[in-house]
Amino acid sequence: MPAIDWHSMFHPEVSLLELIIRGTIIYLFLFTALRLLRRQAGALGVSDLLVLVLIADAAQNAMASEYKSVPEGLVLISTILFWDWALDWLAYRFPPLARVLHAPPVPLVVAGQLQQRNMHRQMLCVEELLAQLRQHGIDDLTAVRLCNLEGDGHISVLKFDPGDDDASSQGQARGVGS
Repeated sequence: MPAIDWHSMFHPEVSLLELIIRGTIIYLFLFTALRLLRRQAGALGVSDLLVLVLIADAAQNAMASEYKSVPEGLVLISTILFWDWALDWLAYRFPPLARVLHAPPVPLVVAGQLQQRNMHRQMLCVEELLAQLRQHGIDDLTAVRLCNLEGDGHISVLKFDPGDDDASSQGQARGVGS
């Protein structure tokens, strides 16, 4: 049985400050890149998962500078968790910043009508949207008062109430959140 090298396990080979700086740069770059280029389908597909795994592997080398000790790993993980928490805290404390950090909802269906421009912008085909609507128990677009692609990639759906007429429902769809 090989001996445990306690010294290399707990003695950092890379400056902990360097790891914090590297982790910060990579986290903020990935946050920005994924925020701008995010796939908005509501769930991760195989290709989405593959991209995330490859990004994680590529980013690890840039962040870690080939660290080997436990403290180096803990500092790097702590840096990533810190930035995740800090951006959420900043968005909560400063609402104008929240609009930059969190994507606004994008209407996909309003009063039973597909919003083709938004669908195209989000690269979401009709079949994908219909599959999402079926998961919400809806098989007919005309039953949808408002369907949004939320900032986190999930699809939210508001159905017409049974007593609604078409005109009042359209007004309600525009007034959501008022």
